[in-house]
Amino acid sequence: MGKEDFVKEITNIEEDFAQWYTDVVRKAELADYTDVKGFVAIRPYGYALWENIQKYADEKFKKVGVTNLYMPVLIPESLLNKEKDHVEGFAPEVAWVTYGGGEELEERLCIRPTSETIMSTMYSKWVSSWRDLPILGNQWCNVLRWEKETRPFLRSREFLWQEGHTVHETADEAKAMTLQMLDIYADVVENLLAIPVLKGEKTEKEKFAGAENTYTVETLMIDGRALQSGTSHYFGQNFAKPFDIKFQNREGKEEYAYQTSWGISTRLIGAVIMAHGDNRGLKLPPKVAPIQVVVVPIAQHKEGVLDKTKELANTLSKKFRVKFDDRDNYSPGFKFNDWEMRGVPLRVEMGPRDIENGEAVLVRRDTQSKETVKLENIESRVEELLEEIQRDMYNVCLERRKAKTTEAYTLEEIAKNLDENQGYVKAMWCGDRACEDKVKEVTGAPSRCIPFNQEHLSDKCAICGKKAEKMVVFGRQY
Repeated sequence: MGKEDFVKEITNIEEDFAQWYTDVVRKAELADYTDVKGFVAIRPYGYALWENIQKYADEKFKKVGVTNLYMPVLIPESLLNKEKDHVEGFAPEVAWVTYGGGEELEERLCIRPTSETIMSTMYSKWVSSWRDLPILGNQWCNVLRWEKETRPFLRSREFLWQEGHTVHETADEAKAMTLQMLDIYADVVENLLAIPVLKGEKTEKEKFAGAENTYTVETLMIDGRALQSGTSHYFGQNFAKPFDIKFQNREGKEEYAYQTSWGISTRLIGAVIMAHGDNRGLKLPPKVAPIQVVVVPIAQHKEGVLDKTKELANTLSKKFRVKFDDRDNYSPGFKFNDWEMRGVPLRVEMGPRDIENGEAVLVRRDTQSKETVKLENIESRVEELLEEIQRDMYNVCLERRKAKTTEAYTLEEIAKNLDENQGYVKAMWCGDRACEDKVKEVTGAPSRCIPFNQEHLSDKCAICGKKAEKMVVFGRQY
């Protein structure tokens, strides 16, 4: 197959990354645009990716005692207004319901942009004693935020996510929960999606509206832009007080509870596309891929080929997620191209000569390398290869991140590094918001986080020259 066989329908990734992304989303049938502006339909293949993320994460949540529940999609305006910082943070993105059953409502209802307010209201009813705590609740649901600029998965007006909301007896317990959930998110992104994360705390400017502390897992895409891939928030008593979440403590005194909130979303599908894809299309890590192995018969019109390849597919499907492609209206070349575009990690080819020799050809999606394997060894070799592909894809991303992480000691260097080698820029910072604002004004790059793994690059703030407090990472974002 020549280059023209697989690039004709997908924009070149080096020429127009944004259009390449949109082409991949649509050509690989992950999602499609609808008649409602800013809203997408997630197609079965895209939803299967989300189901695999959901299953992996949900199992991790349950292991630490989290249980799933569900809250209403509509929230009264009076509830949203109870926490001042929270409502100010979300006001520009809120969509309102003002009519129901043909009549104007007495009070406007917002379609949930997030559920802190409705969750807190219910928790105030359910908590009266320290014995009722902790409450470790989570819901898998949709939310609506009226974004001005949208892109499938990355920033659509309606998206799917999970939002955990927990209530605790002590501040220490709530803080520990906040960081525990961040570690689970790092596990999901690194071990399932094969993307290395940068863990840290958001600055005061970038933290979640209503939180005392916001922690993040940041990821870096092929083009050097960052993607916030999961956040976990420590609320302290910021919601407990306005929503009256009180309990009788162990000394018999009334006390306000401590809360956390944390979430990941279908944005992670966008991360998988943009961290791993290439000019052939999607490139999926085996652990999250809806189809791990595709079996393609060669010369399937010849006697015995379909039977033997189907038998092989059935054998492999006992251990792996397998697709048997016996479509008779497409050539093998078209099928190879099609499944590569959809990112299937491993392809198995078998024709008359292979059957005669008792072997099959295995082709990796990530490296395009081929090998011939005896049928008696194929199951174990497929297992080894899928593990290798998962590990290698992670390492490719890790090496890219290293190459796209630089240090800067002045504002000019921050700007130069971002323009010449877009990625993460590490710099010392005095903690003053004016300096943080200046970087964004000059470069368009907000702070990503204050990394947990701190490095002492110098004693001076890279922006103003005053005494530096912490190292911060800057980067342009999605």
